[in-house]
Amino acid sequence: MSAQAPTIDATDLTEKQRHILRYLREHVGTRTYFKSRLIGEELGLSAKEVGTNMPALEGGGVGLDIEKWGYSSGTTWKVTA
Repeated sequence: MSAQAPTIDATDLTEKQRHILRYLREHVGTRTYFKSRLIGEELGLSAKEVGTNMPALEGGGVGLDIEKWGYSSGTTWKVTA
């Protein structure tokens, strides 16, 4: 029996986290790897703001598998449905 992460209620997320999550859900079908810097550019956030808010989504329960993947030239996130 595998343990599953509890589902996160969208109301538990900040507005920035919900904005990032919407972006990831819209693009996960065409991409797997996302750089914080590029997410930030698309959403009007800094790479640091994206990186600060991703761990809340990374823990699971948002309908996507999100994991920190690489650090060269900024943080890259692996996102799968």
